[in-house]
Amino acid sequence: MKTIKYAVAAIALSTLSFGAFAAQSVSSAEAQNLNKMGVVSVQGATTLDGLEAELAQKADQAGAKAYSITSANTNGKMSGTAVIYK
Repeated sequence: MKTIKYAVAAIALSTLSFGAFAAQSVSSAEAQNLNKMGVVSVQGATTLDGLEAELAQKADQAGAKAYSITSANTNGKMSGTAVIYK
């Protein structure tokens, strides 16, 4: 029984710590105090939530700590861009 409790606790802690390193969406005002490191873009999203999730994932992959979405377009499938920050 203790082993199961420890396993569940370890999984919960690893999930929380992984989330702590994910890039966070910031407003343009909050971004003024951050260092820009580039731009990411995605195409083919089907919803706004999906578009934001894909941009967040690309920001994470680039090693960004934060991102700010700068454009979204709905010509057929959705596309968008975000500035990423250190």
